[in-house]
Amino acid sequence: MEPIKRGLDQVLKFASVVLFALLVLVVVWQVFSRQVLNSPSAWTEELARYTFVWVGLFATALVFSERGHIAVDFVVTKFAPGAQKVVAIVVQLSIILFALAVLVYGGLRAANGAWNQSLSALPTQVGVMYLAMPIAGVIITFYALYHLQAVLRNTEEAIAHDENPQVV
Repeated sequence: MEPIKRGLDQVLKFASVVLFALLVLVVVWQVFSRQVLNSPSAWTEELARYTFVWVGLFATALVFSERGHIAVDFVVTKFAPGAQKVVAIVVQLSIILFALAVLVYGGLRAANGAWNQSLSALPTQVGVMYLAMPIAGVIITFYALYHLQAVLRNTEEAIAHDENPQVV
């Protein structure tokens, strides 16, 4: 599983950087064409919106790879190691359930329902944007399964510790 995870991490990093760069370019062109040329581009608003959705979901999946999602573990850190492991297992199973039910199943339904809706300014369908949900859901599920098996095999700590804790 480790080589697949590393490869998927690299693909997601590359895709996130490319999509973010595209988003910046599109928004800069949108502002330039509106403010300088006084002739706003019709396609930039739609492309920026859909690029933002894709980069957001791919970057979110990448955060799950690193177990960097928000975790309020103040109470859990007080538990015994065995109880921490149980909580970590429940958390990963909850992530899998959410990713499969909401992102994969819900995303496929949304994409299917919007597949025949054309965009006004871009030569594609609305359903293409919704495909980001099931793709991200499958990737998040993979990462949750990866972390679940790592916790079960004791190759990963039950509670992910912040390497740079912030003291307030």
